[in-house]
Amino acid sequence: MEYLKIIGQNPLQGEVSISGAKNAALPLIASTILAKNEVNICNMPDVVDINTLLKLIDKLGGSFSKTAECIKIDTSKLHNTTATYDIVKTMRASILVLGPILARFGHCEVSLPGGCAIGQRPVDLHLKALEAMGANIEIKHGYIEATAPNGLKGAKIVFDKVTVGGTENTVMAAALADGITTIINAAKEPEVVQLCEVIANAGVKIEGIGTSKLLIHGTNKQLLEFKDFDVIPDRIEAGTYMCAAAISNCKLKINKVIPLHLEAIISKLEEMNFEVLQDENSVTIMPTDEIKPVNIVTTEYPGFPTDMQAQFMALATQANGTSTIDERLFENRFMHVSELLRLGADIHLNGNIATINGQTGQLNGTDVMATDLRASSALVLCALVAKGETSIHRIYHLDRGYEDLEGKLSKIGATVSRHKE
Repeated sequence: MEYLKIIGQNPLQGEVSISGAKNAALPLIASTILAKNEVNICNMPDVVDINTLLKLIDKLGGSFSKTAECIKIDTSKLHNTTATYDIVKTMRASILVLGPILARFGHCEVSLPGGCAIGQRPVDLHLKALEAMGANIEIKHGYIEATAPNGLKGAKIVFDKVTVGGTENTVMAAALADGITTIINAAKEPEVVQLCEVIANAGVKIEGIGTSKLLIHGTNKQLLEFKDFDVIPDRIEAGTYMCAAAISNCKLKINKVIPLHLEAIISKLEEMNFEVLQDENSVTIMPTDEIKPVNIVTTEYPGFPTDMQAQFMALATQANGTSTIDERLFENRFMHVSELLRLGADIHLNGNIATINGQTGQLNGTDVMATDLRASSALVLCALVAKGETSIHRIYHLDRGYEDLEGKLSKIGATVSRHKE
């Protein structure tokens, strides 16, 4: 098992470029199950989760080949309709093959998913949507067994709460359904928008892209002709490096981003007294004479993303005053707090609300353990400003979502190295 060693208190400077968005790439890979042609996807991040889903595509009978930042995927000979536990257990996003496999073949078996232990993320909304479209679904021996012998039918889907994965699965299933599917309370995240745009460019009429109401005109099992495309930049990776600049209180330019996708993050950094310069494809964080405290409530896009609360908690340890974070989306996403306390942070929990008392003392390097993907980045951020050496263990969580983290940090001045236990 590997770990990261970080020597803190080295100033950051220069520029860093952001990779393609993992959370966009995963449903886009799943969507190639709907294609009748080979699909070329570029700006693909080189992270573990991507390789896991590609392995699943291969097990289903598809094939892929990689070049530098592009992956060619061919699912024309896909024949296996079972997504087995050995792959799905490591990554919740594997559930995204459920909708497209069922729509294409009329039956599938998909293991109930695993992934980060950050609270209940049930797939019941996915299943209810597919049932509304005519699927018969049973849970047997840890697998979702879904059948639609007469094909999926267009239906009206009303989600009780916003679900990104549920929206994505339903859009993909509806693409090959017979008739029009209407999704009410659809997720509006940029990753959902890109999935809709790619499927629309492949020949499916989709109305309302980017809104909470989507109308998908299905092709009645006619496979799609995909066009080549690039994955959008990763707004969470971008936000993490923005927080790295802020916690180090250094000037840093972050390239290859879409500033529109970062508005909630930029707004909170500005509240904390940082100037954020923007142009078409980059943002630059400027140092400040005082880091001010902030109050954050996580919510669905375009609100403040839950995937950024751990990073802002790390940043709040350096603020001049008391900050609060109200986690509204997941009930168990403060597992990183105990590890931040080991570094010397002053954080108190009351249910789903964290109170962070900033600048109460010097953070000091020590051994800490990553508990989930985004929590891992919070440990990295605190390690950057801690006195001495910090070792971050169980970094396979980090590798699931951050491409070459130690390489990118090293290029902008951090002292980071990877070691084996």
